[in-house]
Amino acid sequence: MGQLHHFLGVSVAHYDDGLFLSQQQYTLDILERTRMSAYKPCSTPIDLHSKLSTDGPPVADSTHYRSLAGALQYLTFTRLDIAYAVQQICLYMHDPGEPHLAALKQILCYLQGTLSLGLTLRPSSPAELVAYTDADWAGCPDTRQLTYGYAMFLGDNLVS
Repeated sequence: MGQLHHFLGVSVAHYDDGLFLSQQQYTLDILERTRMSAYKPCSTPIDLHSKLSTDGPPVADSTHYRSLAGALQYLTFTRLDIAYAVQQICLYMHDPGEPHLAALKQILCYLQGTLSLGLTLRPSSPAELVAYTDADWAGCPDTRQLTYGYAMFLGDNLVS
């Protein structure tokens, strides 16, 4: 039986020290679909100085926004670096506004400059599952509810 090279839209590259999982073609397809493949890349997937809220005029096409947000959700399987930013834009899928669309476009610009990134999995011992979490009490600017994040490692591999 041969090695797996492609599975459910994920490219699998085999190396002596592990696997590299990538959705580069899927990312390129999203950028082409949004006509953002020629946009200037940015260095972060989210504005570090502000938080999204419900303020702002509604987007012209909420179905298109939801479609792109869903596509980015699928991309987080191999691009854990965008997971937080994508989660933030998905909070507003029910009623997206122009600031949310701007945040979505920033993620796309970030992807434009980081096409070669993916998920590396290496054998590690021991294969323990370790989780880290952080919370921001009253972190949501609209509801003042808790916001939190987490990272899970299987051995030395970030998996969620």
